[in-house]
Amino acid sequence: MMGAMPIPRVLPAANLAALDLLPDPTVVVGRDGRVVYANRLAARLLGVPSERLVGRWAAQALPLVDEAGTDWWSGARPLEADPRLLPRIPEHDLRLQVSGGRQRPVTLTAARVAGSDGRTAQLVLSLRRAERRQRLDARRSELVSTVSHELRSPLTSVKGFTKTLLAKWDHFNDEQKQQMLATVNEDADRVTRLLGELLDVSRIDAGRLQLRRRMVDVGHIAERVTDRMAAHTDQPERLRVDFNGDVPQLYADPDKVEQILTNLIENAMKYGEGQVTVSAKVHDESVQFTVADQGAGILPSHLVHIFTRFFRRPGERRTGTGLGLYITKGLVEAHGGRIWAQSEYGEGSRFHFTLPRGGLELAGIDFEALRSRK
Repeated sequence: MMGAMPIPRVLPAANLAALDLLPDPTVVVGRDGRVVYANRLAARLLGVPSERLVGRWAAQALPLVDEAGTDWWSGARPLEADPRLLPRIPEHDLRLQVSGGRQRPVTLTAARVAGSDGRTAQLVLSLRRAERRQRLDARRSELVSTVSHELRSPLTSVKGFTKTLLAKWDHFNDEQKQQMLATVNEDADRVTRLLGELLDVSRIDAGRLQLRRRMVDVGHIAERVTDRMAAHTDQPERLRVDFNGDVPQLYADPDKVEQILTNLIENAMKYGEGQVTVSAKVHDESVQFTVADQGAGILPSHLVHIFTRFFRRPGERRTGTGLGLYITKGLVEAHGGRIWAQSEYGEGSRFHFTLPRGGLELAGIDFEALRSRK
């Protein structure tokens, strides 16, 4: 099985064993093109025990093809390059042929280990499953496509009205001009909102959402949000804030909390009916906030998807990008809280979210340690 030629081992045995600690499938290939070592994750990925991989030709043990279906080993010839000039192989998106004729997307990177003669003695390959990356790429493409579609309408309107006013300013009276400029202003606001949503989604997906926390009065924020919405609706009586008892100040980002409440209240006003009530309930370790309406409610089959991207209930009129509740979930979870919805069809909906109680200790500040230093 091993062949007549001995397999060169440039990396010490202890270093090879340490490859089992790596978080990715890793395979070491010798100068002759045979597998020297495969860690446990590589064995699991390939569906073959590690000891059965050692000594096999790498091109057979690790059959890799590019997007065109060309064999990567024969096309790239990774063992022939000078390791002093090209010590590393950058990321390549390839497909790994597995049992049953299936192909699995993987991302490959590699390092060349030089021998005493300066030639490549070993090739250390690291593989990473690319299914998640492909799903993220597909979601990004879907996001770009959706937002591009949503941007086209207001931008077309802004361009049309602006062009008309510039070309025929004297043909319109003041009232007509004001009407057209008001439409341009509204569409510009819509574009700004869409771009803000796109930025929020990208930060949430990348795990780079930054919070500027301080001690905040969520009751005051809720009153401010409902007052603002009441001023822009012909049904201000529908909005009510009902915080029974004392709600403690919370260590949170006030702008993000306002965005959470705005999204949930707007959702209730748009898709619900009757009274929209914002309430709070204090627990030992968190405060639970609820935005409830008295509308038709949400079917159980739709409820499980309500916080996913682009979700719209069947038959629902298309408005916005369908990202509001997805962003809201990301904002709540960034605070260490959770969000969920309850509804009985025909009896309205209730959106609940929690924020953790506490103060600066949530930022990792040890008050006892500070006191002991004084």
